[in-house]
Amino acid sequence: MEWGNGTLVTEFVFLGFSSLAGLQRLLFVAFLPLYLFTLGTNAIIVSTIVLDRALHTPMYFFLAVLSCSETCYTFVIVPKMLVDLLAQKKTISFLGCAIQMFTFLFLGCSHSFLLAAMGYDRYVAICNPLRYTVLMGHRVCVGLVAAACACGFTIAQIITSVVFHLPFCASNQLHHFFCDIAPVLTVASHHTYLSQIVIVMLCALVLVIPLSLILVSYIHIISAILQFPSTLGRYKAFSTCASHLIVVTIHYGCASFIYLRLKSNYSSSRDALISVSYTILTPLFNPLIYSLRNKEFKSALRRAAGKTISLPR
Repeated sequence: MEWGNGTLVTEFVFLGFSSLAGLQRLLFVAFLPLYLFTLGTNAIIVSTIVLDRALHTPMYFFLAVLSCSETCYTFVIVPKMLVDLLAQKKTISFLGCAIQMFTFLFLGCSHSFLLAAMGYDRYVAICNPLRYTVLMGHRVCVGLVAAACACGFTIAQIITSVVFHLPFCASNQLHHFFCDIAPVLTVASHHTYLSQIVIVMLCALVLVIPLSLILVSYIHIISAILQFPSTLGRYKAFSTCASHLIVVTIHYGCASFIYLRLKSNYSSSRDALISVSYTILTPLFNPLIYSLRNKEFKSALRRAAGKTISLPR
């Protein structure tokens, strides 16, 4: 295939860990247990929530969806990265790159809106406790998750289409370990400033709109908690929100640093390091933050473990 005087790119080569050639096997040994532990932890969380009727509440429904989302998110990126750490040729087809970008953008954008839905759930639970079961019924929860997925799908489709309709007929070397937006844009033969602005604006919408909704929810939450008469009541209310706030801070902090910049501010080594944190470490910390800080979940886990042990052989 020809484009002008150059050959169109049919595959991309990952150079994300090329500067650490002697350490790639060591990185594989370090990342593999972390990935397996993440999969196992998320599987335990989802199984416990499904099996224990005491956890059949909107908060744990969203937590189960969050765990499934993060499992899928890491599955899109980490297995390929682990294989490439042991491979001599680290390549991905043009179509495979587009699919990878679309899938992780879909899951990542949906994740942002899902965190906003979880913030709304906390708002209703604390500010409108008497109407909680009505305002957060099963249909409402499913509708919020569906809306989050629809927003994520639409934005991922637009961004992926904009990026992969650009001409690629020069370098095919990506200074990254997966098909993220900035490294792929960097190797495009040419693109307009408008395309960059469109992508940055869409990324900003994905981050700013859910974060604004979360901030509004927590302004009302904090205002309501400060009116509680007892110190113990205020502590319990704050503790139910602490895990969500920690996850929100980590997610939006990393995502804002990576995606709210133009191509001219792209740094391959720095961005690759931060990408490792939100593709491997953050999905590992999130379930631990929610489960280890939650006495109700730990009690349910002990009950589930007890039932499993006591099953007749």
